[in-house]
Amino acid sequence: MKVIIPAAGIGSRLRPHTYTVPKVLLPVAGKPIIGHILDQVISWGGKRITIIIGYLGDLVETYVNENYDIDVEFRVQKEALGLGHAVLTGLNDDDGELLVILGDTIVDTDLLPVIEKGITSIGVKSIPDPRKKGVVVVKNGKVTKLIEKPANPPSNLAIVGVYYIRDGSLLGKAIREIMDHGVTVKGEFQITDALQQLIDWGEPFETFPVEGWYDCGRPETLLETNRYLFDNKEVHSGDYRLEQSILIEPVVIGSRSVIERSIIGPYVSVGSGVTIRDSIVRNSIISDDVSLDKGLLEDTIIGKRVEVSGEFRMLNLGASTQIRI
Repeated sequence: MKVIIPAAGIGSRLRPHTYTVPKVLLPVAGKPIIGHILDQVISWGGKRITIIIGYLGDLVETYVNENYDIDVEFRVQKEALGLGHAVLTGLNDDDGELLVILGDTIVDTDLLPVIEKGITSIGVKSIPDPRKKGVVVVKNGKVTKLIEKPANPPSNLAIVGVYYIRDGSLLGKAIREIMDHGVTVKGEFQITDALQQLIDWGEPFETFPVEGWYDCGRPETLLETNRYLFDNKEVHSGDYRLEQSILIEPVVIGSRSVIERSIIGPYVSVGSGVTIRDSIVRNSIISDDVSLDKGLLEDTIIGKRVEVSGEFRMLNLGASTQIRI
């Protein structure tokens, strides 16, 4: 089975972090997003993996090649023309069985039964307001219509960004069809419209439920995904030094890091080469080579090579006083 992972997005909602690091390399639970996704698709039987890169794509290529011994190909999406165009960039004319999973989406599901069934299928989750998502209409167990970001959703089944395609070459023909006819959403060619073309051509199409769906596209969802991975996956720390400090699990700490006189956790991911002194940190992500001194941090994301320094305060408070700092 071939796997395509579109990872060319610039990650504008995660700025300033994505000014210097591609979105898929942002860390969650001790590993970049793309690392968690690769672990998943390998467990599902992905043998040939194509990663679509663009902005800062050389960093993605370096990370994968240094950390995975797999058959992986990198293709550059030269223009940001939408998800459908990104998938087409990774397709060959003779592709067969295909899995597409977005590079900023981590899902909690077992895809093996879907793959074994061999019917083109799309991962969905019921959400209260799917107007900003692709929406699926199902009748008698079969998908009849797919709509990208509808103003008036005909159902509450949202597309979660995982697609199993029986025939990749046929999907390529469908994408070319919508491109030839200029079918776009806000100027971009979407895979949703190409899949609708498959349905119109008579391709049997089903859905599969994905209850655990973690979109890493915004700071708050990145922290939510960090917590989920800590609760549901094994994480492994590197060789770090802990002095007069307390770890409140779950916590993961990278190699060469030093923690002194601090309380770390719960739900804290600390990168490699980090120094934390006299600080309290919880529910946060700290990237590589950060220096934190006298910090009180919560719900925080810190990028690479950042220095943060706080200060202690002296207070002289009388009875019945309330103060918030």
